[in-house]
Formats: sequence, C-alpha cells, structure tokens
Amino acid sequence: MFVEQMVKFMDEQRTYLVVNMKSFYASCECVMLGLDPMTTDLVVADPSRSKGTICLAVSPSLKKKGVKNRCRLHEIPSLHKFITAVPRMQLYINYSAEIYGIFLRHFAKEDIFVYSIDESFIDITGYLSTYQKTPRQMGEWLLREIKEQLGLPATCGIGTNMYLAKVALDITAKHAPDGIGMLTEESFRQQLWHHQPLTDFWRIGRGISNRLQRMGLRDMGAVAQAPFKELRKAFGVNAAILYDHAWGREPTTIADIKSYVPKEHSVSNGQVLPRDYSFDEAIIAVKEMADMLALEMVRRKVVTESVGLYVCYSMRPNFILPPANGTVHLSSMTSSSKWITKGLLELYHKIVNPLYMLRRIFLTANHVIPEDQQQLSLFEDPLSNEREHSLQRSILDLQQRFGKNAVFHGIDLLDAGTTRERNEQVGGHRRGPETDVQPRKNIPAL
Repeated sequence: MFVEQMVKFMDEQRTYLVVNMKSFYASCECVMLGLDPMTTDLVVADPSRSKGTICLAVSPSLKKKGVKNRCRLHEIPSLHKFITAVPRMQLYINYSAEIYGIFLRHFAKEDIFVYSIDESFIDITGYLSTYQKTPRQMGEWLLREIKEQLGLPATCGIGTNMYLAKVALDITAKHAPDGIGMLTEESFRQQLWHHQPLTDFWRIGRGISNRLQRMGLRDMGAVAQAPFKELRKAFGVNAAILYDHAWGREPTTIADIKSYVPKEHSVSNGQVLPRDYSFDEAIIAVKEMADMLALEMVRRKVVTESVGLYVCYSMRPNFILPPANGTVHLSSMTSSSKWITKGLLELYHKIVNPLYMLRRIFLTANHVIPEDQQQLSLFEDPLSNEREHSLQRSILDLQQRFGKNAVFHGIDLLDAGTTRERNEQVGGHRRGPETDVQPRKNIPAL
C-alpha cells in the first residue's frame, strides 16, 4: 500500500534520479584487471610518493573490513592483503564518458546534470510514461545497463526533488538490498527526521553540524521545528536553505542549474607541492603557476586587474603557522604573464615569511571579465602587450596539438619546477599512459 501511494504521489510531481558509482576509481581498476569490484580488496594510491600517501579510493570489500575511504596507505592494517593500483585519471574520465553515453541513449542532455565524475542527476519525469516504467524500475534499468555494459556497480537515489534524490542516495540506498533509495517529502519526514548524525545529510558538514548541536538541534526534525529567527541569526542567508532541507523541500531544478550565469567569475591555479619548499624554491613554483594562470586566462579570453595569493606553510609537530594570503591590484585589466607574475612576486615577498618551509600555493585571478570589454591603459605599450598576447596564443595552439609539455620555459627544468610533472596529471594525479586507459566494455559478468 505504501509503495502504491508513493508511486502515485511521485507521478503528480517531478521525479529526479541520481546515479552514483560505487568506489568508482577502485571499481574501474578491478574491471580492468578482470576482477569483481565487490569482492576484490584493492586501493587506488601512488605508493611511490610515500607510505603516507592518501588512498583515492578503497574497494567495497575493504570498506566492509573497516578500511575507511581517503585513508593513508600506512593506516591500513597489515593483516589485510590488498592490491595497490596506481591512479590513472584518464581511465576514470573515459569510463565517466562511457556512463554519460549510456544516459544519452535514453535521455536528452537537457535533463542530465553531471554532478561529479562518478555522479549524475537525471530528471526522469517525462520519461516514465514513455518507457512505461515506475521510478524504481527506471533506476533498476539504468544500474543493470551500466553493470552489463561496463561491469561497474552503482547505487541510485530517487526523489521528488534533487535534494531528496541525493539524500535517498546517500542514506537510504546504502541499506537497500538493490542499492536504490526513494524519498518524498512525507517519507523523508517519517524516516529521516530523527536520523543521526546530521553530517549524513547533503550540505551539512562538521562545522554546520557542531553549530546546530550547540543550539540543541541534533536532528533534522529539531531543525524543522526550530524558530526560523534563531536559524537566521546563526546562519544568515543560508538559513533558508537549511530550513527548506529540514522539511525535505528544494525548489532548484536541473533547468535552473543549467541556465544559471554567475555574476562574478574567477580563474584559479593551485597545487600541493611535492615536498616542503624553501622560500626561494617556492618562488620558482609561483612563477610557473603565474604563467599557467595567464595562459588559462588567454584560453578563456578573459582579463583581470586583481590577483590573489594563498600560501600554506609546512605542518610541523606542535607548530602550525597560519596561512599567508593577500591580493594585489594590477595597473590595468590584463592577461599578461609578465604583469601577473610581477604583481604576484611583489605580493609573495610582502606576505610570506622566509624563515619557514612551504607546502601549498594557490593563485586566483579575481573578477575576470571578457577581454573584448578590456579598456586599454594610457601607461602601457599596446604593441608590446599584443606581441605577448600573440605569443601566448601560439603556445596554447602548440600545446593543443602536441601536448602541454610541447612548450615550456627554462625555469621548468629546475629541480624545484613542477610544471612538467603537473602537465602529465589530471586533478593532481597521474593521467596514465594513453595505451592503458581504454575502458573494458560489453564484458561478461565477473
């Protein structure tokens, strides 16, 4: 009876489905090895970095044995024997593209929102009658097709809005035998108002959870019943989102997301250094990153008159130095590597303590605008700027044709240089050789 009521209720509203791949990176590696992702003990990590390297993914079987995702290699108990697979980011990107291709065979791209490399939302409202399926049957169909085509296990959340679909995925699907969770506003209040911990809910991190608990609000039911004025005082404009989510409400649609145009844009470039860098060594990294930032701006055809620098010092036992950060204004709107580098180096020498080692650097071009809206400065040589701009475009063309390492600066060859290695990475991890990143497809059941 409850299922019939739920289906009827969902047919009267929009129905969203979100698909998430189980331990995506680890599952891809298992399939490539011809092993079952659900029974194979495998971690994705690069042991060449150090035993303290973070595991990017842990297979479901290892998770069942208590090994936590994103743990460090040395934290896995020695009694567990497991396979270590070096990250191949291009492989995972290619698998993600194959999954998206499966979705496109059944749904219009306007109804699909790729949330991350291993997770996508689909508005299935108009397809239920077309395919003569219930929401659950639709989810079962997609999970089965992904498994049959690519050998990858997945879970699914279904809801009357995007928030409920995500919560159904994150909380209820985990405990469902078929890996599918379903929620409406009513069933959300019935099943999850008293669920703990609060951090299980989408958009509630440890910080928000701690603040809610200090207010005596230990579950979503308590948040829903709390005076809104108190929430507004504690969380500002975000209180409205928190309050709506406590009641299981979310007005945003996939169409809203796809039509959204941010008022302000920025372009950023950051990295965790491969080791602790001295003050002088980090200057080399800043120069490289400033050049990469400028090239990315030229590629996007944007300019800025303000760049920011954020530097984290190396963590030492019993000593943590607060990060150094600041902003510098340039003489005019520009994407010139020359002027961006000059501004950032001046800022670097001003805010960074030369006595301590550094481990993380983050650069930002603030409030960028299209270059065709740029106003030329009276104090700069337009011909010189155009020559540099032309050179930057030529570098981008060569990199597009022959790879990012087709052109690099002499500074990149120094021991402290990181550009060449970063150009071979995706998301800070190894891309993997091109001959070794083609997904296995249409494979028999493992």
